[in-house]
Amino acid sequence: MKKNDIVRLKIVSATAEGSGVGKTEDNMTVFVPMTAVGDIIDARILKVKKTYAFGKTEKLIEPSKARITPECPVFSKCGGCVWRHIGYEEELIIKSQKVRDAVERIGGIKTEFKPIIGSERTDRYRNKAQLPVGRDKDGKAIIGFYAFHSHRIIDCGECLLQPGIFGTVIDVTRDFIAQTGTDIYDELTGKGRLRHLYIRLGEVTNELMVCYVVNGNGLKHEDLLVKMLREALPTLKTVIFNSNREKTNVILGRKNRVAFGNGYITDELCGLKFKISPFSFWQVNRGQAERLYAKAREYAGLSGGEVLLDLYCGTGTIGLTMAENCRELVGVEIIEDAVADAKSNAEANGIKNARFICADAPSAAEQLRKEGTAPDVVVLDPPRKGCGEELVKTIKKMGPKRVVYVSCDPATLARDLKYFAENGYVTKEVTPCDMFPRTAHVETVALLTGKCPNDN
Repeated sequence: MKKNDIVRLKIVSATAEGSGVGKTEDNMTVFVPMTAVGDIIDARILKVKKTYAFGKTEKLIEPSKARITPECPVFSKCGGCVWRHIGYEEELIIKSQKVRDAVERIGGIKTEFKPIIGSERTDRYRNKAQLPVGRDKDGKAIIGFYAFHSHRIIDCGECLLQPGIFGTVIDVTRDFIAQTGTDIYDELTGKGRLRHLYIRLGEVTNELMVCYVVNGNGLKHEDLLVKMLREALPTLKTVIFNSNREKTNVILGRKNRVAFGNGYITDELCGLKFKISPFSFWQVNRGQAERLYAKAREYAGLSGGEVLLDLYCGTGTIGLTMAENCRELVGVEIIEDAVADAKSNAEANGIKNARFICADAPSAAEQLRKEGTAPDVVVLDPPRKGCGEELVKTIKKMGPKRVVYVSCDPATLARDLKYFAENGYVTKEVTPCDMFPRTAHVETVALLTGKCPNDN
């Protein structure tokens, strides 16, 4: 097999990242994006390795029964969605298998897998957008998303994953750029002004935040921009300019300046109110977050007398939604601003049995040990890199009866479940949860219990 060969393939499975998998007659594996299990295709080979190859669909001979027509005009170009060409039930099957494969193959864990928690909405569910601003080859301003595995901006006026009002914000921003000739940032040279458009929406409150990330302190004609936004967006709550002068892929800089409103919006989750700033962690699929947190609360098994330790607590969302079910909530987070937000959120909701420690997990564990405070239940919601072996050992020293692990990466979850098994904790149950329909991502919540001496 060589580059540009045309081969006939039947797609027999799918990778977690969105490619179909076919086999040639001589048993060579070929990965082909935007195909569906059951497709029969002619594929053009793009790259050949020793035991596998990459290709693209040259001709669809016989479509899979799972295949549907994508509604998004930029689906094949944008790097956001990977499953718009198949039905949602098929997507859930693939995501469930992704979690099971990781836990069993990487972690070596045999446990009970519950059905995946599907999302009620597969479109318009995202309450946050981070949109790079650039210019095309003709010098026209473009706002959209990066193409897959690149920093090439795909212009997109309205994304189907986002509320329609975000499209209005994009339109106003385009009009402003056209009227004023606003200087746009070039990430290759590090010169220019306007870098990103950042939007957040309170789904319950309908409050809207618009934030512009700039290479400097602000933009010329800001008053005009705020005026245009206010006229077009009746629910606009605040407009913010974020300063990011660094030549980096990190979107937000450290400094915000409020141009309109008070610099934040509010929203509700699990019956609690939360204040959201540009820096605040907030689940982008609020409705699905409530279902995920409900499963985590079920796994925590709180009866009212327990000490609950929420590691990687962020702004306190998971722990605070469980506070009424425990005796004491202790949140641990290393980011000072997040801890301040967590304390503010507890106060705003009248929660008296919560306290928050700004420290890394080992330091917080040592502080709690000196106090004589031992958690009965630990909730973990780490970043994509997971916990790691040292933190698992720290948790073991605390001796909680149950650990509830919320993960955004099945591979690092599986690795950490193996570490827990080596430290006496049994994975009792795993439930996948689809927080991000049409994308490759899947969340998981797992229940672990301390292994008793008489257990086999």
